[in-house]
Amino acid sequence: MDILSIIGVILAVVAIVGGNHLEGGHIQALMNGPAALIVIGGTLGAAFIQTPLPAFKRALGMFPWVFASPDVPLREGIGKVVNWSNTARKDGLLGLETIAEMETDLFARKGLQLLADGCEPDTLRSILEVELVSRENSDLRAARVYEAMGGYAPTIGIIGAVMGLIHVMGNLADPSMLGSGIAVAFVATIYGVALANLFLLPIANKLKAVVLEQSGYREMLLEGLLAIAEGENPRSIELKLEGFLD
Repeated sequence: MDILSIIGVILAVVAIVGGNHLEGGHIQALMNGPAALIVIGGTLGAAFIQTPLPAFKRALGMFPWVFASPDVPLREGIGKVVNWSNTARKDGLLGLETIAEMETDLFARKGLQLLADGCEPDTLRSILEVELVSRENSDLRAARVYEAMGGYAPTIGIIGAVMGLIHVMGNLADPSMLGSGIAVAFVATIYGVALANLFLLPIANKLKAVVLEQSGYREMLLEGLLAIAEGENPRSIELKLEGFLD
């Protein structure tokens, strides 16, 4: 569980609501159904138009990473690679076949199977790099869905503000109708700006960081597998891979 993300959400909400209260405002003033419908519906609609369905599904699947990102055990991964290296030196590359069958990480399993099949280092690199880059691009594309929504939300908020002002101008002769129109105008702007800058853009950046962290782990595995294929000493492999640690 990412405690910083939880604190961030709470702090953002408390800052907005608390600041409004300190200025003498009421929470009811920030609650406006039409404004929320315009901003949230318009932002989602724009995102739907822009985003292919697989990327949007992936973006939804990655959302929990904001609060509970997948574990990236770099140090443990280095230990695994060193153990694979010791096995390869003792039993040959074929000895990695049994390890590959028990490996839960699909990227590592594929690399081990290629090693056990006698794949040349250059071929091994080209195959695994294609998968690494493809997966990274797919995940980054999904993270950019939130970034795109963060770009649309403030503009949709302005559209809501203009719609509210049009409503106000059309009811100048009826003062009882002015309040609701003005409320929609200002609250829609708040919703758009707050949704983008307090939630959508931070979510996008958080997911990008997690994706790059996962890619770094796979790069470490790739370098380790290549070192095993080239017959490097396990101790040398360990020292090399420790460069991936922060």
